[in-house]
Amino acid sequence: MSKIFISGSTSGLGLLAARVMTKRGHAVHLHARSESQARQGRLRCPEARGIFVADLASADATKRLAAELNAAGPWDAVIHNASHTGVVGRRHPAAMFPWHGPTELFAVNTLAPYLLTCLVRPPARRYVFLASSMHRDGDAALRDVERAGFADTKLHSVMLARWFARHLNEGRAGDVVECCSVDPGISQVDTVNTPSTSGHIVAAVGVYVNHAEGRGAEGKGMAEGNGRYWSVDKVVPPLAEAEDEERQDQLVELLKGISGVSLSG
Repeated sequence: MSKIFISGSTSGLGLLAARVMTKRGHAVHLHARSESQARQGRLRCPEARGIFVADLASADATKRLAAELNAAGPWDAVIHNASHTGVVGRRHPAAMFPWHGPTELFAVNTLAPYLLTCLVRPPARRYVFLASSMHRDGDAALRDVERAGFADTKLHSVMLARWFARHLNEGRAGDVVECCSVDPGISQVDTVNTPSTSGHIVAAVGVYVNHAEGRGAEGKGMAEGNGRYWSVDKVVPPLAEAEDEERQDQLVELLKGISGVSLSG
């Protein structure tokens, strides 16, 4: 049995994955943005062991969530599933749907996964960052990251998975901390409009389950592809710039400067 935390898990893919994981005997803890969402989450997945409430649009709330996760840990897997949607960043780097401010999209999609991965101690054994094929349209120059578009933030996810795969294991004795970024092959919107029994939904949920259990997609181990980008059931090359370690370091330095938080404390 694994102890698993899934952000943004009171609806959509996160909720569907949580239901499957609890049936497989795992101790799954949900996350909701608000108390009203938490009540819905308890009804939708009563088998969950617990539910954390935090608005990831707030860096302070995300830091408090990290402290709560530390008190409840250690964790076998943390799935960074919470995500806001927006438009392709390279084309419209500051444009979003009107109900999502640019700072909120950046905070939820980029800053929150960074903060939680830096602050959760001891580190979880496995981290899954939600990516998308749209990361290929992201701005690899990392301009004005606080006003990033959706594609930009998905590129950040790919880069962060690779950066943490390197740095969480520096000087580490024992088991490798496994990190990956995953394009589940379906959007959160699609999970609402598609029957849960459809092949696309089942495959997407399976991606989360396999990675949370450390098997990778189709039962392949994660460790040999640590930091890699998975497209549903296989490792594929991401945007070439995402593999550039100097760019990864640049992104992390920007996030460190914005948040005042670093992996080293």
